[in-house]
Amino acid sequence: MNFNWVKTNKWIKKVFNNLVWDIPNSDKKIYLTFDDGPIPEVTEWVLDLLKSKEIKATFFCIGDNIQKHPEVYKRILSEGHQTGNHTFNHLNGWKTETNHYIDNFKLCETEILKLNAEHSFLFRPPYGKIKPSQSKAIRQFGYKIIMWDVLSYDFDSTISAEKCLENAISNTEQGSIIVFHDSLKAEKNMKYALPKAIQILKDKGFVFDVIS
Repeated sequence: MNFNWVKTNKWIKKVFNNLVWDIPNSDKKIYLTFDDGPIPEVTEWVLDLLKSKEIKATFFCIGDNIQKHPEVYKRILSEGHQTGNHTFNHLNGWKTETNHYIDNFKLCETEILKLNAEHSFLFRPPYGKIKPSQSKAIRQFGYKIIMWDVLSYDFDSTISAEKCLENAISNTEQGSIIVFHDSLKAEKNMKYALPKAIQILKDKGFVFDVIS
């Protein structure tokens, strides 16, 4: 399964309904998410922005980055944001044998538990690539697999920052799960698009919430 498009089609959500694509609600809530951190140079900038805008988000963290930067991970938690598992080494599920993929998932869980005993049971597959066998195993551990409704494509250096902004604001609707990246690769596009997207979506009356 590979789900890399800006706006996820309704038929995909219907076919793969054991994955979470959006969160329907009646309160104009949307769900801002970040993948690939924590990275001091980038995640802390995101946290400062979110604090200034008084909104909460969900961070899908790589276990190796948690191990290297525990103080940044702890800051995410201390400021009221949610976190989830993004494997220990950012594995591509399509290219990884299932037992190895699950072991890597568990390594990330171990790092999370060291700092967050009451961790959430949320998982997002890197690249949106996950085999049915991997998905089944992770869900059997009690995890929700969180995909997305809107992908900003901030990680793609061939796409302009303006296009990333357009991707985010033109496709978001009530219940949308939106993906940005707190990574060095995405830093330039994200730092341009994220503040503007937040303000525009706020002006449209959307309310930001964490995934639980």
